Amino acid sequence: MKKTYKLIDLDCANCAAKMEDGIRKLDGVTNVSVNFLSQKLTIEADDARFDEIVQKAVKVCAKIEPDCEIVMR
Repeated sequence: MKKTYKLIDLDCANCAAKMEDGIRKLDGVTNVSVNFLSQKLTIEADDARFDEIVQKAVKVCAKIEPDCEIVMR
C-alpha cells in the first residue's frame, strides 16, 4: 500500500532527510519519501501492517521534529 500525507510545520530540509532515514529503517517499509518543498510524506509499506507502520512513522517524525504535524486524513 502507498499513501501520501501532508506535513505541517516541517522547518528544514535536514530534518526531512533525517525523518526519511528513520522511517526507512522501520520493518515493513518498502519505500519512503519526505519532500521538504511540497511538505509531503509518502510511505509505501506492507498492506497487512500499514496502519501500525504509519503510527511508528509518526513517532519517528515527532522525535526528530516535535513541531511537525502529519495530517492523517
